[in-house]
Order: sequence, then structure tokens, then C-alpha cells
Amino acid sequence: MSSKTESKSKTRPGAPDFEASLKSLETIVERLEGSELPLEKAVEEWEKGIKLRDTCARILQQAEQKVEVLMKKGDDYQLEKFDDEA
Repeated sequence: MSSKTESKSKTRPGAPDFEASLKSLETIVERLEGSELPLEKAVEEWEKGIKLRDTCARILQQAEQKVEVLMKKGDDYQLEKFDDEA
């Protein structure tokens, strides 16, 4: 089973997917930067972007909380710096 399939199976059905939300947000940003949208459509896209940003932030916060729980050692816990180049 691929890691993408595995991660999908661990999320609730209908739950927002971080990668999909981020990709949608990037698409909206590209459209807004293109400045070819009429004002009303640009405002609609902006509103969608804000909702997607909030969704991504919430998913990241939940992931951070899970990491903190996993890193807890006894009554004392210590966050360790994540080295993404490892």
C-alpha cells in the first residue's frame, strides 16, 4: 500500500486533506496574482482562500499536537527540533 493510500485510510471520510487544500490554495493565489479576474470573482476567490488557509492551519495544529503527545516522556516532555534534511 502506498504512503498516500495509507494516509488516506487513516483520515476520517470527508475530512479535509492537507495536500489537496494546499494545492487548491496555491491555485487560487495564482489566479489572484494573474489579476485577470473581475472584482467580484476575485473577492469570491479570496474568501475561498481564507477558508483553505484556516483549514491548513487547523490540520497543521492538530499534527503538531500529535507530535507533542508522541514526544512526551513521563511527566516531563521536551520538544525536539525537527531536522528536515535528515
